Amino acid sequence: MAGAPYVKKPPVEPPPEEGLPPWMATFADMVTLLLCFFVLLLSFANMDIMNFRTLMGSIQNAFGVQTERPEATFAAYSPTRLERQGVKLDSDQKAVLDLTMQLRALMENQEELKRSVGVSAEREGALVRVESAALFKPGEAALTADAPKLLDNVLKVLREYNFNCVIRGHTDDQEGKGGSGPYPSAWELSAARAAAALHYLVETGGIDPRRMKAVGYADTRPLVPNDRPEDRARNRRVEFMFHRPDTETW
Repeated sequence: MAGAPYVKKPPVEPPPEEGLPPWMATFADMVTLLLCFFVLLLSFANMDIMNFRTLMGSIQNAFGVQTERPEATFAAYSPTRLERQGVKLDSDQKAVLDLTMQLRALMENQEELKRSVGVSAEREGALVRVESAALFKPGEAALTADAPKLLDNVLKVLREYNFNCVIRGHTDDQEGKGGSGPYPSAWELSAARAAAALHYLVETGGIDPRRMKAVGYADTRPLVPNDRPEDRARNRRVEFMFHRPDTETW
């Protein structure tokens, strides 16, 4: 009896594995690690400049424009790093910090001011410190030709914000000494410089003089010891202290 013909059967393939292919696990791990890396970089980044640009938008349109503001109206406020860290600020502190950031952003946008102007938040208000050389010639109290460029920035702030301003004149331990000329001592020289800046803001800028005050301190409040020429240059300065109308400061 003839046997049945032999038929070769095809090999039996193993059933497919369930789930994603093995290479997908490695790929997913790599993508997750990259995501964590970039999130870490973002957490290290300093985002304050973005906050400054946002804040700048609130006053850019008002630069050079005289506006009427209610007596109780103050600067708009955006959350600062302190509040993001859980530090609670009252309305006065918020207004001062907001103005300080606006001033810093304003100075950073003008390269010629960055070298001679400093901005800081003080307990009484926002302080703008200007080297005397940016406003006056040595031993003089008449504004230089370039002084209005800087003082116009002070005008912008006074027009936009309902803050008062105290202008403080300072000298080093040598300027104004000698007892000759129109300023026989550092007291007269420092006071005359503060008055010259005030006169420009009131007469040229139309600022209400009741919001302004000028005072001279001579060499009684140095920032650093008067040991070197560069330190004396730091001590020769004019300060603009912006403060709330309901607070007194000198």
